[in-house]
Amino acid sequence: MKMTTFAGALAATFLIGLEGLCAAEAPKVNANGTATAEPAGAESSDDEADQLAKQLSNPVAALISVPFQANEDFNIGPANGYKFTLNIQPVIPISISKNWNLILRTILPVISQTDVFGKSGTQSGLGNTTQSFFLSPKAPGPGGLIWGLGPVGYYPTATDSLLGPEKWGLGPTLVALVQKKGWTVGILANQIWSLGGDNNEPNINATFLQPFVNYTTKTHTTFGLDMEDTYDWVADQWTVPFNLTVSQILKIGKQPISIQFGGRYYAEAPTGGPDWGLRLNFTLLFPTAKAKPGPGHVAGTTAK
Repeated sequence: MKMTTFAGALAATFLIGLEGLCAAEAPKVNANGTATAEPAGAESSDDEADQLAKQLSNPVAALISVPFQANEDFNIGPANGYKFTLNIQPVIPISISKNWNLILRTILPVISQTDVFGKSGTQSGLGNTTQSFFLSPKAPGPGGLIWGLGPVGYYPTATDSLLGPEKWGLGPTLVALVQKKGWTVGILANQIWSLGGDNNEPNINATFLQPFVNYTTKTHTTFGLDMEDTYDWVADQWTVPFNLTVSQILKIGKQPISIQFGGRYYAEAPTGGPDWGLRLNFTLLFPTAKAKPGPGHVAGTTAK
């Protein structure tokens, strides 16, 4: 069974990642839970790129970023439909106290699809928005554990009924990870229940699980392996895309960016679901200011 094969592959990858973590010494970290750079004024461009690469692997890092994640899925449904999704995913960290950050992660999909539901023609527009609020300590916990916990909202912003249900949703979300010697091993999860909306639409009761393993090299290249598993409790159905990606930190002038490319294979999907897909991700990075933030200060802005 495809599900068993790929679950075993992911488990093997996690064992490799955990072996690397156990063999490595914990890095020095700053108050934001990222690797400590050289004293102010002595930080090289390599130091900055190294820290940015590590922060990108951490969903609750104190780093303002604006990813534009393009996904293509093929062979959908009986008509072999096609779907293109551009996820606009701004991440905004806010310092709310000396020891805590609030991380806002938003996913706004822009979709163009053809014959996804049989011979349904082409639809283009916005999908539904998912927004997570992670309360996260600035310093890692025992063993270097970095974590965040909070609510996740689901908003009916779809511009066409075939691009998303007219339903509101709410639930809990969490993330936990460890970073050592270039390795990042962790999991991001949420559970969303529908709260209201169109009564003619099916209710939402979905669990999302994203285990991930990343390794960042000394040249700031990151190799990633993850699954974006969704279990639909209403339909009793798993959707399990298996993602393999590679990303690189670069600069355009003084602006740091990340470019990522990857492939996706669906180990499990509903009847008529996609078989495989591609991913291209372009991320604008805005490193946080060196000034010590105060309560209510948005990380990345300069204190007056």
